[in-house]
Amino acid sequence: MAYQRILLKVSGEALMGDLTYGTDPNIVDNMANAVNSVVQEGIQLAIVVGGGNIFRGIKGASGGMDRATADYVGMLATVMNAITLQDALEQKGIPTRVQTAIAMQEIAEPYIRRRAIRHLEKGRVVIFGGGSGNPFFTTDTTAALRAAEISADVIFKATKVDGVYDSDPHVNPQAKRYKTLNYHHVLTHELAVMDSTAIALCKERQMPIVVFNLFGEGNIYRAAMGELIGTTVGGSCEIS
Repeated sequence: MAYQRILLKVSGEALMGDLTYGTDPNIVDNMANAVNSVVQEGIQLAIVVGGGNIFRGIKGASGGMDRATADYVGMLATVMNAITLQDALEQKGIPTRVQTAIAMQEIAEPYIRRRAIRHLEKGRVVIFGGGSGNPFFTTDTTAALRAAEISADVIFKATKVDGVYDSDPHVNPQAKRYKTLNYHHVLTHELAVMDSTAIALCKERQMPIVVFNLFGEGNIYRAAMGELIGTTVGGSCEIS
């Protein structure tokens, strides 16, 4: 095994697939199968899920809502996704716990670092919902924070693209994909990996980030086994 403990960050938009709103059941089911293949290898897996398929705080604020209020609504959306994903995983026979940064004891555990680690050690998948519990922080920052707290070996960021490019590949057909990147290059060139707060925290902790396409066949398992896919942040800069 390349990694013993992994933090997987999945955006709400990725769970939406080609839908205009909500969650695509096929994507959730495929993701549950992928997680199952990783867990069967004895790898400990935690997940941070976004809520952009239901509500985005920034978008709500741009529509006139108070930004803090909009962010709290977004946090609740992440809990909806976390519970949806938990159900899919448990239908595969994978023991799962949802922990939320905002207390809602009827449906999830409160986030407690030591309890989360204990669940992982017992082979349970832990899904972190509710963001960090604070407005003005993204779920990318939550992923970096939780990865540091549980002493994860790596952050996997599963997205709709197959890595990080030197320019927008949808606009520039000649855009080149990075094989590896360092944190400084990501920050100074404002590359769309994670937000700057998350990157700065990963840089401080020397936490590698692997960015890859969630929809690629077996990509989560391949990455967990140490296969070089997508883009890895935490090394030198190298174009694929």
